[in-house]
Amino acid sequence: MNDEFYMQLALNKAWQYQCLTYPNPAVGAVVVCDGKIVSIEAHKKAGTSHAEVLALLSAYENISGTTIDFDRLDAMLAHQFLLALPKDFFAKCSIYVTLEPCSHTGKTPSCAGLLAQLHLKEIVIATKDPIEEHSGGLEIVDDGNTLIKVGILEKSAKALLEPFIIWQKRSFVLFKLAQTSNGRIGGGYLSSKASLTHVHKLREVCDTLLIGGNTVRVDRPTLDCRFTNAKAPNIHIYTQGDNFDRDIPLFNVLDRDVTIGSSLDFLEKPSFILVEGGEGMLNILKDRVDWLLIYQTPKLSTNSLTYNTTMNLQFLHTGKKDVDMMIWSKKLGY
Repeated sequence: MNDEFYMQLALNKAWQYQCLTYPNPAVGAVVVCDGKIVSIEAHKKAGTSHAEVLALLSAYENISGTTIDFDRLDAMLAHQFLLALPKDFFAKCSIYVTLEPCSHTGKTPSCAGLLAQLHLKEIVIATKDPIEEHSGGLEIVDDGNTLIKVGILEKSAKALLEPFIIWQKRSFVLFKLAQTSNGRIGGGYLSSKASLTHVHKLREVCDTLLIGGNTVRVDRPTLDCRFTNAKAPNIHIYTQGDNFDRDIPLFNVLDRDVTIGSSLDFLEKPSFILVEGGEGMLNILKDRVDWLLIYQTPKLSTNSLTYNTTMNLQFLHTGKKDVDMMIWSKKLGY
């Protein structure tokens, strides 16, 4: 095994939570002890324990054979627990992290400060933090005894971070689409329950769910987060005319804002925008979409509806949700 192998495991884990950590970046971590992988973890939700902390907690459990008895997502408790361990507990361990450990203290304590006090054998980092005020973690963890490596699979780590970098300055626009293996999009639900649940998790964290007027008129949707029991997303309906039936479920979900208009100026504001729509919305947003998330189900369909458009994509990462293929894609042009 080599550094690239372990770092790829960390990257793969981080992709499982891509965008779900908004406004934080997706980060993965792997802990190796005496050549054995003892944990693979990722940051799961903003305001909770970071990837390094979760990986170290899992490593502790696997090395000691003991299960922790507190909420591991509580960053304060997690840091206190790790700092109370014997100083040499992780002395034979290496940690692989996709992003430079954070130097600042905010909703969670500094991961760099934590690692500096744990005195690991080795800290391997894929890429430095792109946000200047968050950087400086490398200097903190370098205690003179721990081996530090930086730049392992850096290109892949920067691709993982692209949404985080974009939503610092403007909206990151993610277009979600579901289709059969022959590219059809009509005929009711296409995706598995696992894919639908993942979509609801994205709705839960996005600032705005952007849809087109035809989706409202034809599908009469609800667009809530019932599969995750979370607050429904705020909706913006892009349309040239406000002629909607206000009795449909979309307009009757509690604690949500629904705005209607023909301007997309709000996309200039730093935020995370999730788009759900058909061919019309994709064509309208060609110049605005950053990434596409494709859920491809292993079915063939005779339905005539499809995304009849031209767009060049780069596949960034593939995963699975039950039987469905999930493809994170970057728009390159058209």
